[in-house]
Formats: sequence, structure tokens, C-alpha cells
Amino acid sequence: MNDKQVADTEMQNAEKQLSAAAVALFKQANTQFRAGLWQDAESLYQQVVSLEPQFDFALLQIARCQINRGDQTSARQAFERLLRAFPENFSGWLEAGNMCRKQGMIDQAMMSYKRAIAVNPQRYEGHISLARILEDSGQFDAAAAEYHWGLVFGGAEKTRLIHWWMAKYRLERGDAARAMESMRQALLVSRLDKAPLSDNERAEMQIDLGNVMMRLGMTDDAHRAFERASSATEEATLVRLAELSFRFNLWQEAQDVLKRNVELHPDSALAHWNLAHSYVESWQLEEALCELEKAEAIAPQPGALSMRASVAGRIGDVDQALALYRQLAEQEGPHSLMRSSAAMSALYSDQLSAQEVADLHVELFAPLGQNARTVDSFKNDRSLNRRLKVGLISADFHHQHPVNIFMQPILARLNKQQFELTVYFTGVSYDDQTQLAKQRVSHWLEVTNWSDLQLARRIERDQIDILLDLSGHTSMHRMNLIAQRVAPVQATFLGYPCSTGVPNIDWMIADGVVAPVGHESLYSEKLMRLPNTVFCYSPEVDYPFPEYPPSCAERPLTFGSFNNLPKLTSHTVRLWAAVLKAVSGSRLLLKAPSFKDESAIKAFTERFVAEGIDPSRLEFRGPVGLSDMMAEYADVDIALDPVPYNGGTTTLQAMWMGVPVVVKAGNHFVSRMGASFMTAAGLGDWVADTDADYVRIAQQMAADRQALLKLKRGLRAQLLNRPAWDVEQYAKDFGDCLNAMWAEFVAV
Repeated sequence: MNDKQVADTEMQNAEKQLSAAAVALFKQANTQFRAGLWQDAESLYQQVVSLEPQFDFALLQIARCQINRGDQTSARQAFERLLRAFPENFSGWLEAGNMCRKQGMIDQAMMSYKRAIAVNPQRYEGHISLARILEDSGQFDAAAAEYHWGLVFGGAEKTRLIHWWMAKYRLERGDAARAMESMRQALLVSRLDKAPLSDNERAEMQIDLGNVMMRLGMTDDAHRAFERASSATEEATLVRLAELSFRFNLWQEAQDVLKRNVELHPDSALAHWNLAHSYVESWQLEEALCELEKAEAIAPQPGALSMRASVAGRIGDVDQALALYRQLAEQEGPHSLMRSSAAMSALYSDQLSAQEVADLHVELFAPLGQNARTVDSFKNDRSLNRRLKVGLISADFHHQHPVNIFMQPILARLNKQQFELTVYFTGVSYDDQTQLAKQRVSHWLEVTNWSDLQLARRIERDQIDILLDLSGHTSMHRMNLIAQRVAPVQATFLGYPCSTGVPNIDWMIADGVVAPVGHESLYSEKLMRLPNTVFCYSPEVDYPFPEYPPSCAERPLTFGSFNNLPKLTSHTVRLWAAVLKAVSGSRLLLKAPSFKDESAIKAFTERFVAEGIDPSRLEFRGPVGLSDMMAEYADVDIALDPVPYNGGTTTLQAMWMGVPVVVKAGNHFVSRMGASFMTAAGLGDWVADTDADYVRIAQQMAADRQALLKLKRGLRAQLLNRPAWDVEQYAKDFGDCLNAMWAEFVAV
């Protein structure tokens, strides 16, 4: 009997206890419950209880409705009411334990599971749930005993599922080695099982096996497991396979799975929607809109406006994207993720001043700070001369992500005698860089699936002194959590090139160029300025430096930009067109993920043509791997920085590969990054104050090809002789910033 059959049997048995009037209401409530209409179902269950006060199953269903609605306080009260009246209700204790675990109430969860086992020691679910939380608490011997009893009481019918569940639980905790042990047992039992698995059940197991293998670095074996899973036919299984493939950067394979899903389920709006979403993520924007229209033709799509906003941003129509995201933010309320999307879109806009961008951020996120915890409520030891506990929240320790590129050298060098580092990893992408980061910190917790409350309680339990947000308003952030204050000192760094506007973030780490004295009104945070430049580029991968032979000075001068499309605003296009006009015979190489899409190439060609630029002077290139992308800088003589959203990582990568960058010093962090990097490199004469200066500098630097070639050949060596590229000193300076934040907290 499967779980659905068990639930249906429970419902049928429960109905036998009721009067005719209560049965009618109970059936209505169950129909609403199965449809996910939690509020309506809860109201009907309340009516059942008013007729049958001793009907424990209805009380349990009320608690379940409240959990599904996200009303944890009411659910806790409902469980208390149920278990006071019916202390022998196994499901009540079990599910109360699950709720406590998700809220980070470990002791209460453990007690609830033990009570469930005491009520019915022969129900395997209690033992497995207790095994899970014991492992979470590091009590592995006790957990092994409960795991054993779960298998005993589950019997042969449940053995495979129990091993499989434990594999999932262990992987969720980040314990891939133990997850593999359970997964192997599940696979072994499935081979011996007299009841053969369906193709889709087998595919689901292969998906989980592949996930575990990827975490263990068994890449080829994982790919084979994903390939076996692709024979599935159920839509949910295929979608899950595609999602996991995307996580591990298997973009083409994921898209092939979703295309097959559409072929198998052509009348499914969800199938077309998922394919559309994959096209957006891979910057195939025409195809994305086509699939979205197919989905909408079958059924209304609640996320359609958000997808169109994303497409607008990716084709460079940032003001349209901003308008759509603001509309969604208003519709969805103060905790809407669309508020972060609106904030990010504002950074690209030519239409907003720096102060307007700052004010918008404060307006969007001020409500998140209501009823936040106070600073004086924390009981951390306020000593100055002790090892500080620093927590880092990030989803982005994986290949090619800027957070990973810049943080790995810091993690490797930050003084471990002064700082005890704990990473709260909120991400889904996982590769060898994730493993490397894990090795470089004292503690690593996989918290992707944790609720904000669960994570807040863990951070308090870990006695974190300084919490460092590395996400800002990028994907998988935890701004709702941070706004409620979960550490005595909270700071933001690296993930977001602007003030967050989020209450209770005390500090933003910057430098004196991106955030000069006098710009304080643009920040909701206090500014902690590093002495040289805000980001130290010290790649741990060897990117061979181009030779730049004499022929480089004789080829047509090539300007270039490897920035993503939203940065190529109307202002930027006009500015770069003016540069091309000023430098006779020059070309412009534009490289971005969007330029795998012919519609994006066509759109930007038309924009430059409208500014008087012949299409023959333009070259568009799509995405490649990071090492190949770095090598392509050899084809660029001078890089052009976009405005108002400067290049960050791309500018530093260009410089590292011997390509100087023309930049304009704008009015806030996001538009002053280029000025920071070029000033730190000793190339202040490449920094413009106005558009006219920008064009003049580009023309001047392009005029003397021999001087330019000499600069290019020696640029990496020049950088390595500058303080801003001294990663050892940078790590020390970073540590000094953390100590200064703590000292100010202690002094208050």
C-alpha cells in the first residue's frame, strides 16, 4: 500500500466515527485539502470539530492546513490542542516533530519523535525521523540504532524506501558519503525486490544517485545516472531531472529532457512553461517567448509577467523590466522576491539618478525590518581580543560565479587564529569549487531547504558575532532573515554592487573610490572602506597571458566588451558609437550569453546602425567556457566599460589578460567600480569624468599603437606590483575590517 492509499484509508476510517452532518462537512474539507485550498479546508475542518469535539483527525488536519499556509504559530497551537486532548495520537507527535525540526527547535523535535515512538514503537516513521535529527545533531551511533529499528518495523515492503529516504535526508544535510551508503542499499534492495520498479521510479532513483555522485566528484558516473533517468515518461520526473541537470551546468542535456517532455505531454501548459524557462536561462529569448505563448494558450500562467520582465532585462530593455518587476512587487506584497528583481533592474537604468536608486531600495525593503530583533538582545562575549565567529551566507560557491572567484583566496588566507568561519550554504549548484570552499572554512552547513526561522535559530546557536551577506538581492538570498537581525553585527559584501536598502545591515564593505566620502546618503549601511580597492582579483586558475606579437599594433583596432546584455543600455550604445566614430577603422567585439540568440544580435545591430555605425564594424560572440573566454581577450585591444552599470569581474579579467579599459566615474558604487580598478592599477588617465572625456580617452589611447602594445604586454606584471593585487595584504586588510566592525559594536 502506497502513502496515498494509506492516507485514503485513514480518511475512510475516520469518516466512520462521524454523524451524517459531520461526514458531509468532512468530505468537503478533504476535497478542498487535496486541491491545496488550505484556508477553505481549515474552515470546514473547524466546523467538523464544532460538531465532533473529540474527532482527533480533524484537529490534525487543521494543523496540517496551517503548516501549508505557513502559519507556524497557529499550527503549533493546533498541535498543542490535539496532543493535550489525544496524547496517544502518533501522527500528531510525528508531525509536530517535523514542524519543530523545520523551525530549528531541535530539542523539541527530538522529544516529539520520542513520544511518537513511545505511542507506537512499531511504526517505522518515528524511528527514521528520529534517526534523521540525531544525525543532524552529530549523534551517529544513536541514529544508527534508530535507522536499524526503522528497517525492522518497516519490513521488506518499506526497506528500499527507508534507505532512499535516508539518502535524501543525508544529502540535504550535505553528507554525501553517508548518502551514498544509503543509496547503494536502496539500489541493492530494488534489484532483489520481487515487485519490480516502474520506469519512472527507477528514473527517480537514478536522479538521486546522480545527485549524490556529483557531490562526491564522481562526474562521469553521475552523468551516466542522469542519462539512465532520461528514459522516464512522467512529467514531474522529467522536470526534476532537467532542474538538477541545470544545477550542474548540463544546460543542453536539461533542455533536451524538457523538449522530450513537451513531445510526450504536448497539451501540458507546465511542459511548455518549463521549456520556456530553460530558454530564458540559456538566453534563447525568442524561443522562450514562443514557448510561453504556447503555455498561455493552454492555461493562464501566473508567472508570465515575471518571465517577460526577465526577457526584457536580458535584451537590454531595463526600464520595461523595472516597470514590470515593480508592478509584481506591489501585487505580491512586502516579502515578494520581485522587489529584489526591481532593485537590481534599477541599477541598469539610465533614467534614475544615484539618489533615486538609493531611495527606491529603501522604499522597497523598509517593511522587512518590522519587529526585528534588537542589537542589545544578543549575549555574545563582547571581548575585543578573542577569536571572532564569522558567518557567511551564500549560494554561489561554484565555478565562474564572481562570489566564488573573489572569496576563495580570502577563505584560504583569512587568519584562522582570529576568525572562525561558518558558511551557511543556500545554493543548489555544487561542484569542485564548492568542495574547495568547504575545506577552507571551519564549519559548512547546507541550509538550502531550511526555513528562515530554522536558520535564524541555528545562527544564534552557533553564536555568530559577524554575519556577512554575500548575495545582496541576487538569487537565493536571505534578505528577509537578515532584515530581522540574526547576529549582533551584520554586513554585506561582494554579491551586490549597491546599497541593499535592507534594514539592520550595519555595514557595506567598499573602498574610497566606489564609495567616496560625501556619498553616505546613498547607503542605508555604514561604510567600511578597504584601503586599496574593494575586490582583489587573484585567480586560482592559470590563464596563460597572451603573447601580443608586433602584428597586434597593425591590425584594425578592436574595442571590446564581454559584459552581459542588460548593461548595454541606450546610453552605453550611444557612447560606444561615438568612440567608433572617433577612431577611424576601429571595430567593436561584443561578447555575451545573449548573443547566442539571433534576435539579440539583430536588435543590437539595429541600435548601432541607428547611431550611424556600419554593421561590418561589429562582431558578436556567444558564451563559451571560462578558460576559452579568457583566451578571447587576445582579440581585444581596448575594453570599453558600460554605464551606468560598470563591469566588475569582466573588467578585472580584461586587465588580467592585458586589456586596459576605458571607464567613466559615475555617481554611485555600481557606476564607480571601473574607476576603482583602474585607479588602483595606476591607470587613472583611463578614467573619464564625462562622456566627452570617455570618447577623448578612447581616441587618445588608440592613437599610439606602440605605446598601447607596450602597456598590454606589461599589464599583468604591473598589476602584480600594485598593493590592490597583493592578495596576502588584501586578506589582512579584510580581517582588519571585520575587527573594526566588531570594535565599534563593542564600543557602543
